[in-house]
Amino acid sequence: MANLVYKRVSTDQQSTARQDLVLDEAGIEDPVVFEEDGGTSSRLHPLQRPKFRALLDYARPGDTVHISEMFRLVRGTGHILDVLDVLHRDRLALRIHDGAFSAMDLTARHPRTGELLSTVKFMVQTLAAAGELQRDLQRELTYDGLRAAEAKGSKGGRRPAVTAAKTGDVRTAYLEGRSIAALARDHGVSRGAIRTTLADLLPEHTAIEEGTPAPELPVPLDMPGKVADFLRVSELNAVERAALDQGVTVRRGQGYTLRVTAVPAVHRQLLDRCQPLDGGHGTPAVPAQRKAHREYESRVSALTPPRA
Repeated sequence: MANLVYKRVSTDQQSTARQDLVLDEAGIEDPVVFEEDGGTSSRLHPLQRPKFRALLDYARPGDTVHISEMFRLVRGTGHILDVLDVLHRDRLALRIHDGAFSAMDLTARHPRTGELLSTVKFMVQTLAAAGELQRDLQRELTYDGLRAAEAKGSKGGRRPAVTAAKTGDVRTAYLEGRSIAALARDHGVSRGAIRTTLADLLPEHTAIEEGTPAPELPVPLDMPGKVADFLRVSELNAVERAALDQGVTVRRGQGYTLRVTAVPAVHRQLLDRCQPLDGGHGTPAVPAQRKAHREYESRVSALTPPRA
């Protein structure tokens, strides 16, 4: 049985030193480490993060996933429950070594229904809400502190990596054809610092000013099991198939739903694929399948409408 260690930091300015300390003290035997690239946002669903997906692909039933604290892996309550469903499906154990969740068995299930114990779900939701409250309070205190500093004539925030004296040189060199990577090397700063200095000159900034809409963000949507069963044997493109394969099964009484996370355009494509379930073209519809299709159609229709 393998010990799989997952690490993540929210910005490329942070390190995993604290996580390393907690995990080293835990004495994990022969750890296999999966560490996200620096700056992998906590807003990105864990099941869409490259290294956590790689961990799940590598894992085998009976393996244990180790994290220093719960919020290295998840933030919101919905993310926690999604991850627990996947770990249960793949028969993986979860070990949290620090924080409020470290004393809990988050994988405990009802012996007959197989569903997450109601007490565990309640504690997960309560502790996750407490964590979100703590972060909100920290943001409010930071904002109040910055306002107080500004009132005294101080300006908060980080100093720019590219000094004001060099800003003009950087912008001129970029307009003359110098690349961002080369400018970062020339001035001994990160590419992000150069991008900040050149923000209004970059192509993506121009596109936004011209009214180009922002890219769609992935949205989790529950797909009825009968719809998922139909799509699994249908001919799908690579993007549709990947979204379906990465879906999280959620048990609902005798049936199930598949929680699929994808951009709205892919949800609409999947809805088009399962149109035969509603009948038509001489094909009789099965009532249960028609009902499932219409439930799914209603959920997809509630998403952001297609762009003109």
